[in-house]
Amino acid sequence: MNQAIRHSWVAAIAMFALIFGAISYVQVIGADELKANPWNQRAVLQSFCNDRGAIIVGGSPVAESVDTGSETCAFQRTYPQPEAYAGITGYFSQNFGATGLEQSMGAELAGNSDQLFLDRVGQLFLGNQPKGASVELTIDPEIQELAYSLIPDGQRGSIVVTNPKTGAILAMVSKPSYDPNLVATQDLAAADASMNELIKVPGINLNPNVSGPTGELLAPGSVFKLVGTAAALSSGKYNKDSELPNPAELPFEGIEYRLPNYAGGNCYTRDTASFAFALQQSCNTPFASIALDLGRDAIAEQAAKFGFGQDMGDQLKLDYARGSTFPDDLDGPGLAQSVIGQKDVRATPLQVALMTAAIANDGVQMQPNLIKTLRSPDLRVIDEPQPKQLRTSTTPDIANQITEWMVSAVSEGIANRAAVPGVQVAGKTGTAELGNGTNNSWFTGFAPANNPQVGVTIVMEGVDITTGAQLTSPNAKRIFEAVLNK
Repeated sequence: MNQAIRHSWVAAIAMFALIFGAISYVQVIGADELKANPWNQRAVLQSFCNDRGAIIVGGSPVAESVDTGSETCAFQRTYPQPEAYAGITGYFSQNFGATGLEQSMGAELAGNSDQLFLDRVGQLFLGNQPKGASVELTIDPEIQELAYSLIPDGQRGSIVVTNPKTGAILAMVSKPSYDPNLVATQDLAAADASMNELIKVPGINLNPNVSGPTGELLAPGSVFKLVGTAAALSSGKYNKDSELPNPAELPFEGIEYRLPNYAGGNCYTRDTASFAFALQQSCNTPFASIALDLGRDAIAEQAAKFGFGQDMGDQLKLDYARGSTFPDDLDGPGLAQSVIGQKDVRATPLQVALMTAAIANDGVQMQPNLIKTLRSPDLRVIDEPQPKQLRTSTTPDIANQITEWMVSAVSEGIANRAAVPGVQVAGKTGTAELGNGTNNSWFTGFAPANNPQVGVTIVMEGVDITTGAQLTSPNAKRIFEAVLNK
């Protein structure tokens, strides 16, 4: 009998310890993780009708809480410029939780962050509901509006505009987009109906964590040749005067496959090519030869230095895909295809923008940043992120040499439609074949080349050669001119 009682007490104590431990984990150890979980809607339900802080661009809100005059739900979250900013703001919905900055900056916007403790105490003494902080973005509203307009409706694409020296994001857009007001409405049945329609739109990005430019993993095509160029110069086996083999096709021993040269430029006019000519005309076989000479690890190491598969720092405040990668286990043909941005190489538009920005900034990659200031309800600045170095991607000498070749790609090569009169523009185009007659068409570059003020990366998905050429380099020119003329 006594043994049975002892066993019962042991079981009771063990169950008590288990329950106590679970409660302690939920309330203390795992509290922050659970709050940040996009599937946890409790925080949304508790604050859905509160006066949430605004997300501000150029002095105007792109997300704000509006007084409804209702006693049951005093405030409604609204998005005055919905489609152009949906990929950044995300939505704040009673049905579907929060996404984008509404999720990642949720504590600040709701007034629950540690930085707003004194403000909360003051509001409680006054008997008022705590108010959230406002978040001012680095986005330039004119450039954001222009970039969004440059992607035709019905076209899948992304544009990222940055300041290479600081990492500040001046514009970041993608299509197809959506109207966050449709899922943020207090009419829950209408919100459900809207979401059911939105998820049917091909290519729409409703992911709770990432926007198109930060999460869409795409074959980068020939813009990846910038990685191969940096790897070659870093190896010590190549220099600015090196002559590279430039056959019309590159054969591989034991198989019938031959890697063809790019047919859209003048690659066929030379059997050998300088780096300048190879980048100007985007020739494939010289870079394939470099990769076969250096080996897979050298290319992968340089890709990692540019940020492929690496962390982007803590200033972006949007979740992002770390999936930008250079593949493993490559045979000769696979390595040759990969170094020109085909096969299984994948990159987000933001990753390509960061790679290019590192070249523009003497080889130093800055953390991408969306947040300009965080202000308390009384407009006091409580945080103002400063530019932070993320990593060193290459040496200043190599970055400057690649810049010189990128300038020639615009002034004398196939990126010429990005040229701006009176300004040296550095650029590189890319065409990633998708195997169905369509391509991902890319442009990435910066200006002025000798003192970069703006970097532009554009990708249009699933287009033919002609359409891609019309929507990338010429649109980059328009953005360069718009930023430099401000």
